Amino acid sequence: MQQERILVVDDEAPVRGIVAALLEHSGYTAITASGANEAIELLAQDPTYSLVLSDIMMPGTDGLALLDRISADHPGLPVIMFTAVHDIHVATSAFRRGAFDYLLKPFERIQLESVVSRAVDHSRHLRQNNAYRHHLEEMIAARTGRLRATMQDLERSYDITIEAMGDALDLRDQETEGHCRRVTDMTVKLAEAMGLSEAEIVDIRRGALLHDIGKMGVPDAILLKPGPLTDDEWRVMRMHPVYAKELLSQVDFLQNALTIPYCHHEKWDGTGYPQGLSGEDIPLDARLFCIVDVWDALRSDRPYRKGWPDEKIFEHIKSLAGSHFEPAIVDLFVSIAATEERPMSKAA
Repeated sequence: MQQERILVVDDEAPVRGIVAALLEHSGYTAITASGANEAIELLAQDPTYSLVLSDIMMPGTDGLALLDRISADHPGLPVIMFTAVHDIHVATSAFRRGAFDYLLKPFERIQLESVVSRAVDHSRHLRQNNAYRHHLEEMIAARTGRLRATMQDLERSYDITIEAMGDALDLRDQETEGHCRRVTDMTVKLAEAMGLSEAEIVDIRRGALLHDIGKMGVPDAILLKPGPLTDDEWRVMRMHPVYAKELLSQVDFLQNALTIPYCHHEKWDGTGYPQGLSGEDIPLDARLFCIVDVWDALRSDRPYRKGWPDEKIFEHIKSLAGSHFEPAIVDLFVSIAATEERPMSKAA
């Protein structure tokens, strides 16, 4: 085991020599300093001392001032004060300022050994505790890092699954191929332009990918019907947001992503479905998404019509500001969407 190193500070060389010799005899390594300033320099160069033994009455910077400096610069380093002046007020001041112990000159070797032994044990235990705490912090940091990486992998697996579900929904209705990915990407751009947080955008992305998940509950005879729907068929079709909520509410990590699948058919003026919400009662992510959903549907080719030109789409969307869409979002959306490339048609 490495010898404990003790710094002895006294302006009298004979005293320094005697104390250092006693310490060396007891198995310690003693380093001496002739005053407070030299002690401060030695500690600055190498702070790994186990203990400081310092006289109080020294010219210039005295021992109590040195004690203050050590307490500030090297907290936890024990300091034993010794002096030839028997003054209770000085002793009290030393203890109040953080001294580990206090010796009166002349002291006996046994006294010195006893006090030093206790101080060195205290210093050793403090170092061991600090090392143990540091080790625990490293272990916790490492395990937290591994847990975070595992959670990120798991979250990424969730998102891959969600993307696959969105693709599957597009495949079911071949007229909307690529729709989920396009509306998701555009809704994320719009959300970013609105200044939404990263966490909010994660939920928006998931909700956009799953916006039509409720159509899984709609019979194919209605969902894939080539002609117009009857009133009864429309009533069934308009249940798909409710089906989406019922399905996704069972998945804990999707709770914050429910609003787009459930509310993207609500309208600013309250004429939408399934709840008939209006204005800002409609969740913001659904207010963003509903514009994007209409935009992508109008610009995409269908078997019964070609996609509309951009100017016609934007004029149509602007005409619905205040009724179907929130007016402030319409203006921002048009400024962003005007730079988007059109999807490649199947014929191409």
